Amino acid sequence: MCTLAMARTLNKLTDARIKAADLKPGRHSDGGGLYLNVKPEGTKSWLFMFHREGKRKAVGIGPYPAMKLAAARQRAANFRQLIAEGGDPQEAKRQEKGPTFEECTRQFLDSMERQWRNDKHRAQWRTTLGEAYCGQILQKPIDRISTDDLLAILNPIWNEKNETASRLRGRIERVLDYAKARGWREGENPALWRGHLKSLLPARQKLQRGHHPAMPYEMVPAFYVQLCTKQAMAALCLRLVILTACRSGEAFGATWSEIDLANEVWTLPAERTKAGRVHRVPLTDEALAILGPLHEMRRSDLVFPGNKSDRPLSIMSMAMLMRRMKLGHYTVHGFRSSFRDWAGDETSHSREVAEGALAHVSGDATERAYRRSDALAKRRLLLEDWTRYVSRA
Repeated sequence: MCTLAMARTLNKLTDARIKAADLKPGRHSDGGGLYLNVKPEGTKSWLFMFHREGKRKAVGIGPYPAMKLAAARQRAANFRQLIAEGGDPQEAKRQEKGPTFEECTRQFLDSMERQWRNDKHRAQWRTTLGEAYCGQILQKPIDRISTDDLLAILNPIWNEKNETASRLRGRIERVLDYAKARGWREGENPALWRGHLKSLLPARQKLQRGHHPAMPYEMVPAFYVQLCTKQAMAALCLRLVILTACRSGEAFGATWSEIDLANEVWTLPAERTKAGRVHRVPLTDEALAILGPLHEMRRSDLVFPGNKSDRPLSIMSMAMLMRRMKLGHYTVHGFRSSFRDWAGDETSHSREVAEGALAHVSGDATERAYRRSDALAKRRLLLEDWTRYVSRA
């Protein structure tokens, strides 16, 4: 075949054509065995087609646009060379498979070591992702972990050990996300809750975080509406705790010098945060509606003064209020868990934004060094969604 004829059989596609909105579902040839496979829902991936032993076979190369056109062409060229040398692309692809779940988990946990504050937390992650609960998938290739695998692990403990099962699901989700980022998996995460496992597992009956029993987020709107009928300082403080997902001690000690009503931001100094760093809290309209009148009638720099203007509200005041409302079996601190589970189960806001709203430190030291912003605008959108959820009539 002449050089010109050979050139015409290769590189048929262009970036513009691949991105075109009218690209129909099916296989689109780039020549030389390389095809762009377009599914009816619009997702695209690369295939290498070849003949072996009288049969036409296919090998997946990777998803588009994660794998660009040039990279797919190079991979196809490598496969053509392999065939010319008597090799088998399918066998070569099998030898490229990613690590097992156990191996991937070990690498993921090693990468997260510096994020965790104590040995107990590290041990909890290693225990739940080890033989105790994940024994049946430890030796399975990470790219073959499926929804059926998740259900086989979670179903036996979902009702009896609901909180453990929920944490286990989230931790497996993190490992599989890590595998995808490393290029060892493709497609949707089978451990995803919202839009996936939520439709396959029964709703949780009880929510509890460690020693802080938390009100299920489905109950929070009705409780908040009831709370709005009360004018006690403890009720106003508790409303702000719920709306901002802050720690109760942060609310008790809040001062007007920390509150910027004009810019709608509450800035907690490093010495008043658990993480020991400045934390900015976006204030929604509902939060400002609480703070505005209090600012006008302020008697000291304390936002929530107690019986004496120079002394803060009693640390037991909100807990006592919940007891009087016949809800003393839930804790004030638990509303942070209610918020976090709502954000994870019912919204598409990223994990990083949800964790940031709770002032949790996420990512390793290197990642945090490059992430200069505190994502205030994104956290504001999240808290606005939360406010609309809890304050609905």
